[in-house]
Amino acid sequence: MTPEAPRDPTSTAPSPAGKNDNVLEWVNAGLMGVATALLCLVAQPTSPNYREQQTLQAWGVPAPAVFAQRRLDFAKEEASADVRRLGDWVVSRNDHRGLPFVLIDKPRAHVFAFDGTGRLLGSAPALLGSARGDDSVPGIGERRIADILPSERITPAGRFVGRPGRNAAGEDIVWVDYQAAVSMHRVRTTNPRERRAQRLASPGIDDNRISYGCINLPPAFYDAVISPMFSRGRAMVYLVPDTRSLAEVFGLPPEPAPTRLAQARTNDGPGRP
Repeated sequence: MTPEAPRDPTSTAPSPAGKNDNVLEWVNAGLMGVATALLCLVAQPTSPNYREQQTLQAWGVPAPAVFAQRRLDFAKEEASADVRRLGDWVVSRNDHRGLPFVLIDKPRAHVFAFDGTGRLLGSAPALLGSARGDDSVPGIGERRIADILPSERITPAGRFVGRPGRNAAGEDIVWVDYQAAVSMHRVRTTNPRERRAQRLASPGIDDNRISYGCINLPPAFYDAVISPMFSRGRAMVYLVPDTRSLAEVFGLPPEPAPTRLAQARTNDGPGRP
């Protein structure tokens, strides 16, 4: 094979091997443009629930059907307006996709468990993270308990795919957010000074913020309701936020302003101003 003659850098004529340089440059430019467009599409931000949605799809859980307005039945249990709105949203959108689900009212430290049809299975008080907030500190699941600051002991708000599991001691628990090491489990009474059992039994909610972020439940409720629910597999867990709105965390539409008639009905009798 004859070696290629050296090209004169001052010459404007194309070299024998470079007759199609301009054509190649056009082709390369076109390919770069296509690649850039594809990268832009891939880099679009995803919704907060994207990971959970992908997980459900991988498990073969059917996507929500056509939305139909429904009211979640809390039976005779007292429930806040926020947890009722969230529950109605879940069943109206079939967001739980027919799986059992748990609603955790963080501001009122209370837990409600439902089967896949929306039937109430039970409710109970809960102990939650001592710090009020709605987002776990990044990387907190890799930290030692002793290194977690008081301001970082947060039970996160949001929508999670709960899974059964076991902790380092072999105790059965429910993982709510595995990456942040947040779980639901029976109340821990290893430190008598924390008085966790007494806090659960007290009628108020001001003393229910004591944990490092996990959801502590009465043992009887955990054994009778939560453990059987998750022993059959995964279930959804929804946590009402402390400081953010339901619209910010779940995308719920803003609550409509009450009508004059609705306001009147909240007084001593219908029709009173």
